[in-house]
Parts: sequence; C-alpha cells; structure tokens
Amino acid sequence: MASHGIPRPATTAHRTEQQLQEEQLQIQEYRDLEDLIRTKIAERQYTLEVLQLTSKLLKKNPEYYTIWNDRRRLLIYGLFSESSDSSSSSKEPSSSSPTVTTSTSSEGVSSSAVSTAENLTTTLHDPPSRNRGKSGTILDLIKGELEFLFPIMIKFPKCYWLWNYRLWILQQANERLDPDIARDLWNRELILVGKMLVKDSRNFHGWGYRRMVVTQLESQELHGKSMVESEFEYTTKVIHGLNGLSNFSAWHRRSKLIPTLLDQRGADDATRQQFLEDEFDLIISAMYTDSYPYAQSAWFYYQFLMTTVTDYVGHATITPNWTQEDRVVFVTRQLAVLGDMLDGAEDCKWVYDALIEYTLALCQMEEREPLPDEKTDCQSWLMELRKLDHLRSGRWDDLEISLEKR
Repeated sequence: MASHGIPRPATTAHRTEQQLQEEQLQIQEYRDLEDLIRTKIAERQYTLEVLQLTSKLLKKNPEYYTIWNDRRRLLIYGLFSESSDSSSSSKEPSSSSPTVTTSTSSEGVSSSAVSTAENLTTTLHDPPSRNRGKSGTILDLIKGELEFLFPIMIKFPKCYWLWNYRLWILQQANERLDPDIARDLWNRELILVGKMLVKDSRNFHGWGYRRMVVTQLESQELHGKSMVESEFEYTTKVIHGLNGLSNFSAWHRRSKLIPTLLDQRGADDATRQQFLEDEFDLIISAMYTDSYPYAQSAWFYYQFLMTTVTDYVGHATITPNWTQEDRVVFVTRQLAVLGDMLDGAEDCKWVYDALIEYTLALCQMEEREPLPDEKTDCQSWLMELRKLDHLRSGRWDDLEISLEKR
C-alpha cells in the first residue's frame, strides 16, 4: 500500500506459534501498564515516574488520547506546578500534595528533565516567576517533552493526538516562559515542520501545523511580525519541487496568502493585474510542462483564480477595481486558452468541465443566454464528459437539463 507515492510495508504476515505467544505476552504487558497508569492517576500521583509510564505506553500506542490527557494533568498539577512553586490555584484539589518521585530511568524524558526533577526540592521555596525557564526547570521539562515526541512523530506522522499535544506543550511555553525563550522554541518548530514536509510534502497535518506555528511567530505575544512574504515564497518553492503540481496543500496555502500579501504590499491596480496574470501563467505553464492538465490540485487552484474574476462579490479578490468589461475580456481570453489545451489532451475531463463552467459564467456576466454556437459547444463538451467520467452521470444529467432550459 502507498500513500502520496510513499510505499508502506505490509503489516500482516504469517506468524509462527512462538510469535503468537510473544504477541500475547506483549498484549498482557500493555494491559498491565495501562492498569498501572490508571491506578496512579486515580490516586493523583502526578510524578515523574508516572510520566515515564505514560511515555512507555504512548510509544506503543500514540492514538490513546486519554493517556495524552493524563500526561497534561501530570504536568499541570505535578511537574510544572512544582517547578514554578505556583500558588495553589494552579493545582488540582487534593487531600495531599503530590510528591515528585525520581528515577534512574529516563525513558521518554530528557536527561535534563530528570536532573530538573532531582533538584526540585531546592527550588520549592523560590518565588513564583514566569522566568523560571531561563535557568532550566520548566524549560527543561518542555524541551524534554518535545524531544520525546519527535521520534514518535517520525513513526506516526499522521496521528492527530501527537500534533495536538505538541501544540499544547508549545502553548505552555507561551504561558510559562519569557516571550523570547518561547519564540526560540517556535522558531525551532518551524524548522522541524519544514523538514517533515520535505519527507512528505503533501502531509496535510504538517501543513496545518505549519500554519499554526507561523501564526504564533507572527503574534504580538511573541513580538512577531508578518511572515506572509516568506510563506508565499515557501509555497512557490514547494510547487516547483518534485510532484509540486499535485500538492493540493501548497496551492491551498498559496490561495489563502494572496489577499493579505497584496494588501501588505500596498499593490495598486496595475500591480494586482500583473500579479493575476503571473499566477495564471504559473499554473498553465505548470500544467503543460509537468503532467499536462491532468493534476486535480492544479485545477482547483485554477478554479480559485477564476472565481476571483467571475464570482468576486463576497469573496477574496485579486483585482477588486476591475470593471465588468475587464472581467469579461479576461474570461474570454481564458476560454481561448482552455480551447487550446484540448489539442493533445482530448481525454482530460478537467478541460471540458472548465470550458462549460466558464462559458456559462461569461453568459451570466453579460446577462444573456448562451448563443447557439456556445450552446452547441457545451453540449459537445458534455458528451465528452459523459464518456470520461461516467460515475458523475447524475451531475451531467442535471447540467444537460439546465442547458436545454436556456
């Protein structure tokens, strides 16, 4: 089985009796570990020892979201609160204060975090401060969590709970550390997600995570500034890379950046028109030189660009000051380009679909019914669509009825 062109090894194979017995032992160990964690959490033992137990279980099963929530409680009401000597308002009500149990094992926790736990008794009487991260303690705990997560993310890059927990950890940095220290962590995160997208550039989890990281780096809380220009350049780089034309996430990210990009540039009408022309040149030339016009993702971006011209009211637009005549001229030109695409791509349904859509859009813009030649062309293109995409026969039936009524 492959995903995004990346092969995945088979997970099932014939197993011997010995292998089955070993598997049963592993299952029993897993269940015993799960029971132990539940017991300690119920007893509110928010200690480093229990944190390490959750690390062991999550390495086996990162989809176990309840354990991720338990891990949050361990940090909030145990290790974080002990590290910062915070007031009782930040602790979960309990009849007895949790103690920190140190251990020589550091599984799932960095050595710095273990060292931190060992020295907690010397810091309990320090005054509470958001700046504790400068000398270690909370900063070490946060770094330890990030280090723990990384190898699991490499193995399970599309596990929601991993991404959610990692974001939560970084948000704790915003709340508990100096802004400059927290910003450094977010900057490292941007580098990390960049490397992960190199490994799988179409991992939508990674793209969504990147947007969140950039939002944090742009925030006033972290003394940030706009990163629209650099992010737009990043999408260009990805699109021009291997299999970039079919990278829906990159095209989508680009479409969301464009309105803000032009506003921040203070682009005038001429600049905006040239920008639109350049974007159409980019997508059309990519279609011709890469995989010709068969990439669905590229057509979605083409549709976005056309929507800014044909259906701009209430939507983001690139050329807000164009007159209706400007828009009609532009759509007419694009119909000619689409017609040229059919030469050599007679088996591409996307071209026929676009020709029908924008021919009818042109008629609507000019507030008229299709001319006889236009109606004949649409019916001819519709016949080709029926041949190429019979699974959408219902849609083609509706479109045919619509054409007959015109």
